[in-house]
Amino acid sequence: MGQAIPNSSSPYLNKLSPFFAIALAGILYPVSFPPFNLEWLAWAVLVPLQISLHDLPPRRALWYGWLSGTIAFAGTVTWVITAMHQFGQVPIVVSALLMLLLAIYLGLYMGIYAWGYAKFQQKYPNLLWLGAPALWVTLEFVRTYAFSGFPWALLGYSQYQWLPVIQFADVTGVYGVSFLVVMGNVALTSFLVWIFAKTRLPSIPIPWAPITSFICALSLILVYGTWRVHQQADLDTLANTLSIGLVQANIDQAIKWNEAYRDETLQRYAALSQQAGKNTDLLIWPEAATPFLFEQESAYQGKILEIAKDTHSPLLFGSPTLRFQQDGRPYLYNSVFMMTPEGRVTARYDKRHLVPFGEYIPLRSILFFLDKLVVGIGDFQSGQGPMTMQVPTPSTNNGPRFGVAICFEVIFPDLVRRMAQEGANFLVTVTNDAWFGDSAAPYQHFGMVVFRAVENHLAFARAANTGISGFISPDGRILTQTSIFSEQALTGSLPLRSLSPTFYTEFGDIFSWGCVIIAGVLLTWCRFAAPISTRNTRSSPT
Repeated sequence: MGQAIPNSSSPYLNKLSPFFAIALAGILYPVSFPPFNLEWLAWAVLVPLQISLHDLPPRRALWYGWLSGTIAFAGTVTWVITAMHQFGQVPIVVSALLMLLLAIYLGLYMGIYAWGYAKFQQKYPNLLWLGAPALWVTLEFVRTYAFSGFPWALLGYSQYQWLPVIQFADVTGVYGVSFLVVMGNVALTSFLVWIFAKTRLPSIPIPWAPITSFICALSLILVYGTWRVHQQADLDTLANTLSIGLVQANIDQAIKWNEAYRDETLQRYAALSQQAGKNTDLLIWPEAATPFLFEQESAYQGKILEIAKDTHSPLLFGSPTLRFQQDGRPYLYNSVFMMTPEGRVTARYDKRHLVPFGEYIPLRSILFFLDKLVVGIGDFQSGQGPMTMQVPTPSTNNGPRFGVAICFEVIFPDLVRRMAQEGANFLVTVTNDAWFGDSAAPYQHFGMVVFRAVENHLAFARAANTGISGFISPDGRILTQTSIFSEQALTGSLPLRSLSPTFYTEFGDIFSWGCVIIAGVLLTWCRFAAPISTRNTRSSPT
């Protein structure tokens, strides 16, 4: 266990073209996620890159990892081209270049990981099984917040369908699953490198540390996860439930704000609401469902009131809210409204985490030449106030509480956690994924919701304009989901909170901060430690 694998001159390693390995890792990354759902590939996705880093200087490893990461994220966020070109009227060449710039930025994180991997391999190879996953989580954690944050396609999300292995996200968040997957990649890489090296040094010992550490961690996590899934199933049968109707109207983004289609849009919502929400406890429409500003259009406002009355159900719907600065300049909130069956608005939630370049222009004084990709009046602003609201009930003023994550917000674990911490009994997310077009993004977006349910042990209802809409149980089971670009109405029952808040809900990203500390300490040690080969030479009796 204490002996490092030789760092040089394996003919088998030399036969593996580094550029082939870099490209292979980059290509495997996006297919590990929806809609391909080859999640088993995630457990080996970094292996080609890590093998190519063997005996490589950290600076060169940075470039290898950066190129591999750029390929990986170019394949993951291709939907950016659709959003900008098809709906933002940005020329296709410019859209592709902007997507590539985003991929280059995201690829830098994998480059830094490769640099750190090479450092650990050079200085502390026996701690690679701990240092590499900790560094990966640190970088994902930074990506969640840097430059407003873009935690899309975190590696752990690839496992959204493997329920037993994702249950410990109720302690660590999605970052813990990423840690485990990278740990598996390191163990597999160590084993393969040992096999290659053994052809020249038959006496070299098996790298027990990474292999046994991973096997033990995975075994414990599977035991915990299997127990948790069975426990949650039992609790769900005993829990109070809420009947919810979801409307997926499938309104084409190209005509969404065209006044000529307002009546047709409302007729579609009215018909689907009759199917989905007749006498339910809550009827949910998607983000920005109304093709007008609800508070500003009294005639069309009356039509929404009629739908709520006809269905005899409380209605949650999305509509922008218009406000004015002191100097008269307009701005918007991306809002959802809660309306009683009698037509009374009881609550409003304004989106807090806005989409850069979609709902506002960051660094506007510098990027004054850019415009938003959305149709609206002025810039959107971030909301304030409570993060949860109550379901109106005729018999009591103490209806179930829930939080609403609007579109982009649901990919931020801590934001949804704060909704759960505020006392939510279940969670809702509403979105307009029409911006993504027919791409992988709606499937990737939906898969992330699974983790928000598991992290907080709260059931989720998701209403999306063009899909995917559906229901998710507190243990992450997908109960029902629609197909994209289809007109559908769903009705289902969701269990209300039946457990005390999870560790993650109560304490947040302690695990991730722990990884930051571990990675920081090990990288600091690497700065002062001599390479392993030098240390072995100095300690040699010869």
